[in-house]
Amino acid sequence: MNKKQNTIVYLMPGLAANEKVFDFINLGESFEVFKLCWIMPYKDESLKHYCKRLAKKIKHEDPVLVGVSFGGIIVQEISKIISFKKVIIISSVKSMHEYPIHMQISRKTKAYKIFPVNWIDDFEAFVGFIFGPLARKKMEHSRKYLSYRDPFYLEWALDAFFNWKQKKPLNYVIHIHGTYDMVFPIIYLKKFIPLKGGTHAMIIFKKKWFNENLPKIILDD
Repeated sequence: MNKKQNTIVYLMPGLAANEKVFDFINLGESFEVFKLCWIMPYKDESLKHYCKRLAKKIKHEDPVLVGVSFGGIIVQEISKIISFKKVIIISSVKSMHEYPIHMQISRKTKAYKIFPVNWIDDFEAFVGFIFGPLARKKMEHSRKYLSYRDPFYLEWALDAFFNWKQKKPLNYVIHIHGTYDMVFPIIYLKKFIPLKGGTHAMIIFKKKWFNENLPKIILDD
């Protein structure tokens, strides 16, 4: 009798975050989990080209792609390049129209271009944008997760994030979102699975919910 093959899952962290955000995620023995990491962008590299390079890190056919925050945008772009079983985004958005008003204004005015230099010197402001205002209360706890702070990477990532041109949600994307997410407030979102009390950093602070429910969501047909 052939042994049942495990479900392959690739996890992509959010902007500036490393794979440690997934340290407490345990999907169980039926899954084989791989954690993707950010790679350094090229000068003036498009998001599409960047995702093509990152997709080469995926060595399995038809994996489940799971992305958090900006990582959710990344896995959606990768899903346009490779075959996949399922795409799940967490604390993220499905189109440019789900950005809150202040982000849409920043997108149009290019105000985001002044952010990175300030963030490198002001870790509190940096954490507030990436993880949300509530995460500022746990500054030291947040530091170990935000290790990608190279100015060149941050400038590229912010530009790619604010200028994402996805006009309509991809109909196959499964969206899990916290009801207390201050970075992407739920009033701007379309269809999603609500996680009551979840903040933008809920992948860290709601690990019990994810360990109990993410396997079911992945395997649900």
